[in-house]
Amino acid sequence: MESVRPGAPAIEHPFTGKSPLFRVRDVPVYGDAILAPMDGYSEWPYRSLCAELGSAMSYTEFVKAKNIIRAYEHMAPRLRYDEGERPIVFQLWSEEPDELVKAALMVRDKSPDIIDVNMGCPAKSVAHIGGGVGLMKTPLKIARIFRRLSIALDVPITGKIRLGWESCRNYSLVARILEENGAALIAVHARTKEQGYGGEADWDAIAEIKSMVKIPVIGNGDVRTIADIDRMKSHTGCDAVMIGRAAIGNPWIFSRLEREQVPPEEVRRMMHLHLERSMEFHGPHKGLVLFRKHALRYLKLQRLPRATRTRIFTQETPEGFLSLIDEVFAGLDEKSRETA
Repeated sequence: MESVRPGAPAIEHPFTGKSPLFRVRDVPVYGDAILAPMDGYSEWPYRSLCAELGSAMSYTEFVKAKNIIRAYEHMAPRLRYDEGERPIVFQLWSEEPDELVKAALMVRDKSPDIIDVNMGCPAKSVAHIGGGVGLMKTPLKIARIFRRLSIALDVPITGKIRLGWESCRNYSLVARILEENGAALIAVHARTKEQGYGGEADWDAIAEIKSMVKIPVIGNGDVRTIADIDRMKSHTGCDAVMIGRAAIGNPWIFSRLEREQVPPEEVRRMMHLHLERSMEFHGPHKGLVLFRKHALRYLKLQRLPRATRTRIFTQETPEGFLSLIDEVFAGLDEKSRETA
């Protein structure tokens, strides 16, 4: 693994220097917990922090293949990554095989380790035109896509799926098709399209897929704590787990730390670093605005008074925002000393 960039979190990456736990074809993977690709969250500022803390693979946000073809220079920033994030996975989506192949060939010049096809997004704007989980309704099209991508590219091709639709839970068929047509790994969000992000994830379905295929399988769904990582692996036999919503505001889960184990000073430092990268990536104003949703999650366990939260989230300058954050954590340190 490459060394991390300057300003990396102080908490140690849990798998640095160890042997790979599994391989995606010829790409070694050194850990068993991975930040899930999430639109609006797994962009470079946050994804890079999670990688430095132990996320074993870096998936970009999903990128529409058609947009890459039509406006590659405009879309290229969404594919930014640090060398320390490797293995880096570019995730693409489209309902059209030709678009996926053309876009994959175009992004190949950015040297991803892996290219992944999104077959799991449940959003109506994606699924109802045949993309994301909508692809799972067309197994033969999936076969064509993976056959063509596997022939056209020299990097491993992987797929992220759901269980299908309530009317057609065809995950086992799709898993077989993926392996038979060149997929090097399958990630499984163990919910149907209709479940979205609610209800209970079906870990038995992940175990079923793992028992059927010889390629690595990543499980996704209802992993909220460190104990859940080991429970899912034990229950399903999967090679690694993906963590989505539970990782927002809690990148330390990839260092095998529960949120309550992280001292306030570390949270404060991480917020500074995350905001710095957000402003570097998006520019000062947009970077601050987009960081606020992360700040809310970082601070969720601090039980701040409403007036304090309002002051924080109405600040319009990075300097004012950071000053208030420091004030909040200074108050937390003082309370900690009083109760010691």
